[in-house]
Amino acid sequence: MGAQLRVYKRRIQAVTATKKITKAMEMIAASRIVKAQRRVAASMPYATELTRAVTAVATGSNTQHPLTTEVEAPTRAAVLLITSDRGLAGGYSSNAIKAAERLRERLSGEGKEVDTYIVGRKGVAYYGFRERKVAEAWTGFTDSPTYADAKMVAAPLIEAIQTETAEGGVDELHIVFTEFVSMMTQNPVDNRMLPLSLDKAQEEDGAKGEILPLFDFEPSAEDVLDALLPRYVESRIYNALLQAAASEHAARRRAMKSATDNAGDLIKSLSRLANAARQAEITQEISEIVGGASALADATAGSDK
Repeated sequence: MGAQLRVYKRRIQAVTATKKITKAMEMIAASRIVKAQRRVAASMPYATELTRAVTAVATGSNTQHPLTTEVEAPTRAAVLLITSDRGLAGGYSSNAIKAAERLRERLSGEGKEVDTYIVGRKGVAYYGFRERKVAEAWTGFTDSPTYADAKMVAAPLIEAIQTETAEGGVDELHIVFTEFVSMMTQNPVDNRMLPLSLDKAQEEDGAKGEILPLFDFEPSAEDVLDALLPRYVESRIYNALLQAAASEHAARRRAMKSATDNAGDLIKSLSRLANAARQAEITQEISEIVGGASALADATAGSDK
């Protein structure tokens, strides 16, 4: 009984230490969510106005440009998948990977060859374990991305959309990330970045049906779109990285809270088992003392006779 009691005590100590760690991680994630939310909100006005500028140029001119022109028969697409560098965030990364797999299957079903770009060690590990080809990958900044990180990710994607498919370029750019809705809700989504759908862009900005003003473009509409293309892709990727970071912190907070609660329940269960073992040990000791006293009394009574 004593050995069993020691086992329960060691397990209680181990679970208590784990509970302290998960509680600390929960508090850290909770503190980072607010900052991440503010960064997401701060990035939205720039991305919105940039999309409106692109929409104005596209609707005010007849320029054929990769930013806004649909390819008649697209044969190749690039998919940017954003996951996390660290675990302990529940199903955050796996849900984004599943969304990317569904998108890949859909594009392949349409007869398009898919090039995959990945942000985050979890996505890189997933594709590496399955020995799948990855065009390019980036790690080390998913929990706190900067605009410089977005520019670094955007550079090869911009080069790919500007290159002919016969030379290794792509006709479409897609991005898969986790959209931050609230502290309790984060949804993996896939959006097509390029070519930009003007109707969808106007709906997202609330400008559907509005009459856009006429513009004169200097030096030309094509030059303006050339200048806006990298800015548009960078801003969209930056916003997606920020939303993914906020979603990661929220998912980690929720996972660590669940782990902390489970640890508390396990400690209660182990404490009850330890108390039962202690009571059984005490009962056994009392029984041994009573048995010994009875035997001594019997022996004494026999010697008196």
